[in-house]
Amino acid sequence: MVRVTLHGAELEGLTIPEPAASVRLLIPSGIGDDLEMPTWNGNEFLLGDGSRPVIRTFTPRRLDSAALELDLDVVIHSGGAVSTWIEAADVGSPAAVSGPGRGYTVDSDAAGFVLAGDETAIPAIAQLLEVIPASRPIQVIIEVADPSARLDLTLPDGSAVEWVDLDPAAPPGDALVPALTQLEIAPGAKLWVAGEAAAMHRVRRHLFDDRALPRSDVTVRGYWKLRESVGSDS
Repeated sequence: MVRVTLHGAELEGLTIPEPAASVRLLIPSGIGDDLEMPTWNGNEFLLGDGSRPVIRTFTPRRLDSAALELDLDVVIHSGGAVSTWIEAADVGSPAAVSGPGRGYTVDSDAAGFVLAGDETAIPAIAQLLEVIPASRPIQVIIEVADPSARLDLTLPDGSAVEWVDLDPAAPPGDALVPALTQLEIAPGAKLWVAGEAAAMHRVRRHLFDDRALPRSDVTVRGYWKLRESVGSDS
């Protein structure tokens, strides 16, 4: 994972009122290309030649309104469009950002919190850990396909993080879902889970069908799709 800092007068006025929100990053279609702003045709964004622009969604990790800086933490995927752009980018490389998308409202009266996801959820989980009241117990489960993705996360006393390793031959979620099924969830706890879309479908089925948890207690977000992993970033 690498941190990318965007800077420019265009960030003036951007506000991110809630944690675990999202922004959309637009980058040039090819290395060395100019940044072309797409147009909306009523169904999708398209460039002048009819092709689709490279737009990816990320968690805004830090916004400095005074310095006009926005930090994005990006999981590097070999061959991914944004990963390739990052490897070639230099100071002044053009990009554009829009947003923010919806964030997460922290219920300070919750009995506790469960935060779970794959590598792409780490920036949002780290952000939530910063704003959840320290008096509330937090259980964290993070699935990683690469052990080097494990980061030092700051947790309050009485809370813990469980890192679960995904087998290279297994689909996303094959380590995360079993870990969730074995987790003892306290009554009244709030859950936030994010990761690969098909894996999140399995998570929803377990939490809503098997456990019959109230939907008001659970937030599950699909961050990316496996079939789109080649050439994509999350």
